[in-house]
Amino acid sequence: MNNQVQLITYADRLGGGNLRDLHALLCGPLGGLFGGVHLLPFYHAIDGADAGFDPIDHTLVDPRLGTWDDIRTLSTEMPVMADLIVNHLSADSPQFRDFSARGDRSPFAGLFLTRERVFPQGATEGDLRAIFRPRPGLPFTERLLANGEKRTFWTTFTPQQIDIDVDHPQGAAYLNAILDRFNRSGVTMIRLDAAGYAVKRPGTSCFMIPETYDFISGLAARARARGIEVLVEIHGHHRDQIEIARHVDRVYDFALPPLVLHALLNRHATALKAWLAISPRNCLTVLDTHDGIGIVDVGADRAGHPGLIPPPELDALVETIHANSIGQSRQATGAAANNLDLYQVNCTYYDALGRDDTAYLLARAIQFFAPGVPQIYYTGLLAGHNDLDLLGRTKVGRDINRHYYTPSEIEAARRRPVVQALFGLIRFRNTHPAFAGDFSVGASSSRDLVLEWRSGSHRAVLAVDLGARTALVTHSTVGGNTACFAVDPVSVCSGAA
Repeated sequence: MNNQVQLITYADRLGGGNLRDLHALLCGPLGGLFGGVHLLPFYHAIDGADAGFDPIDHTLVDPRLGTWDDIRTLSTEMPVMADLIVNHLSADSPQFRDFSARGDRSPFAGLFLTRERVFPQGATEGDLRAIFRPRPGLPFTERLLANGEKRTFWTTFTPQQIDIDVDHPQGAAYLNAILDRFNRSGVTMIRLDAAGYAVKRPGTSCFMIPETYDFISGLAARARARGIEVLVEIHGHHRDQIEIARHVDRVYDFALPPLVLHALLNRHATALKAWLAISPRNCLTVLDTHDGIGIVDVGADRAGHPGLIPPPELDALVETIHANSIGQSRQATGAAANNLDLYQVNCTYYDALGRDDTAYLLARAIQFFAPGVPQIYYTGLLAGHNDLDLLGRTKVGRDINRHYYTPSEIEAARRRPVVQALFGLIRFRNTHPAFAGDFSVGASSSRDLVLEWRSGSHRAVLAVDLGARTALVTHSTVGGNTACFAVDPVSVCSGAA
């Protein structure tokens, strides 16, 4: 992965609606901004129960978007990341349809995980209480198969997403076939989606248990053997991120988004500094993603281990996001919306900060100076607003942050000073040689934050005054001199571009 800002986007929600149009946008109006692109699920079908994360055919590009040749062509311009959805596939998949018709005579009978396979003697009340699920209720769905049988399947996310038995040879063969398809099509990076839920054992939480680490390590080795780098997506206690980082190429820094909000909204950086002192260095930093703003990543775990933000402050942070978004995030979060997750607040990051341009740029500057490789979500790239119309049509909470941008909307957004300034920060992060060196957190008061990068004679320092909501970037220049610019829409455009 290039040590430059990465883009994460849907192929059909940024521009003309397909892979070729996205390619033209990345090489045209957005040219030079990104060192790689993560394409969110582009498989058949992109409009299922979970916006592509419930693939009917993981090895087929949705024809409305293009073909694998379009993926390969884009990969000649920049590294392409794709999702390997390891935990489940759609109930409408050919494999599940065959199993539904033929039962145990199907060649895919071992692919799908049933409750009985995990609990052959039946599940006790303690077994069921121990299971961790990111949504309310138990992760089981009883289905009447086409052959007349009734089976109870493990469905971690929705009834349409049938969990895979990753321990079974058919589960391994299914995942290997996807890796082979990626390898033939120029995909050089993958994200293991929902990998933390992939392994189930009786009497455990069935989430990030020791066998999960073994599974992830083994799958990562199979990917690397094909020349594919691995990123793991895990929402959980911050200690889980630190541990999983030892097993894979990269992890997400999901603790950073709420910690940056906490620092900016409370005007002190105590919690943020504590995390930056121990956070994994082999991470992708994010502020926003296709999901919501994570809360579990900074909270206490089920065993009572403390989080990075105390519970009362975390509750207050959520309420402040709701207030800053004028209640819009409340409409899209929790019981107010379908497809809900217990650990996320659904809101664009720009609206979570009350559409404050300077605060938004401060957040991005902190992200770009934090250890790791920055990744920016397409709505965040354009300082996007909450899409209440889309939320109203779909009733899916996360759609508030999944706007479909037309070419004219993109062009209008690009002209906004906050977006121009963000582009300038991106170019600075991509090109300054100090970011290839060593990171440190400077000594400062609780209301100040000093982040520094050094590589030989090259130096870049971000000094944030959280009390005043101001920041200054001081950096070395090609000629060996020192320059600086303030982090605000006007100064960044003139000093960092």
